Amino acid sequence: MKAVIHTEYGPPEVAKLMEVPMPTPKSNEVLIRVYTSTVNRTDAGFRSAKYFISRFWSGLFRPKHTILGCEFAGTIEDMGKEVTGFKKGDRVFGYNDDTFGGHAEFLTIAEDRAIGTIPDNLSFDQAAPILEGAHYALCNIRASKIKSEQKAMVYGATGAIGSSAVQLLKYLGIFVTAVCNSKNVALVKSLGADRVIDYQTQDFKQTEEKFHFIFDAVGKSSFKECKPLLTRNGIYVSTELGKNAENLFLALITPLLGGKKVIFPIPTIDKQDLLFLKQLVEKGEYKPVIDRKYRLEQIAEAYKYVETGQKTGNVLLKIAEQ
Repeated sequence: MKAVIHTEYGPPEVAKLMEVPMPTPKSNEVLIRVYTSTVNRTDAGFRSAKYFISRFWSGLFRPKHTILGCEFAGTIEDMGKEVTGFKKGDRVFGYNDDTFGGHAEFLTIAEDRAIGTIPDNLSFDQAAPILEGAHYALCNIRASKIKSEQKAMVYGATGAIGSSAVQLLKYLGIFVTAVCNSKNVALVKSLGADRVIDYQTQDFKQTEEKFHFIFDAVGKSSFKECKPLLTRNGIYVSTELGKNAENLFLALITPLLGGKKVIFPIPTIDKQDLLFLKQLVEKGEYKPVIDRKYRLEQIAEAYKYVETGQKTGNVLLKIAEQ
């Protein structure tokens, strides 16, 4: 089968399209023919190992899992003898940032992991990007313990995580102020944001509102900058470690001091999260934003675009035509 392989950490060019053996499903696994995957910050981060700490999961000196791609959508081609929840031909989508595998024509995954059937009215392209940005957003929103009718700010509201966060917060009954660039103001309003701040013409720090939760979905602000905008016991979360990994340190220290604090939850996803997000999609409460598509052989170009930090929503990787 064709797959994108990286045997060393580094820039986009370390990812090479190669022929490799097709995986064989274990007794509790399904074999999936992948039609669509995504290229996202998770994939790029594990490929580059920009943050050395990531190597404690992916391999200290070289990658343990050479085929990246944490999101996927496709059909079940085969399965192990213990699999009972799926059948051959099922259209499925899922997420796997433990062993990855989405940037290939076929992958295997255990049936009890984050994998489910695609809603009937969705294509593979529409299903593939449901989970990556949304599960990061959901994890941080839950950790913040924000309640209905409270106020939240989403900084970087047009990426995969930020655009998901706006929609999930609105579903929970939160008043959302979103920060984005000029060209995406209309898009962010369409996602449900109650107020939009265009950072190219306004300084978000000058707002007079106070927020129970500030979620930096792109990692370009700091707790120091945002602290004056928080309520007395407000929560600040960033998707990045911050300067000199300060967000990890602050997450350890600020909860001990009382008042405004930083948290840094470790993102997780399970089948229940998948089913919850699937239900929101089916109800029209959440729709992943799609920016553009690349073919499998254009993987380096896709990575380069993702790493500009300018993508709007999700970047798809077409493995095969349906």
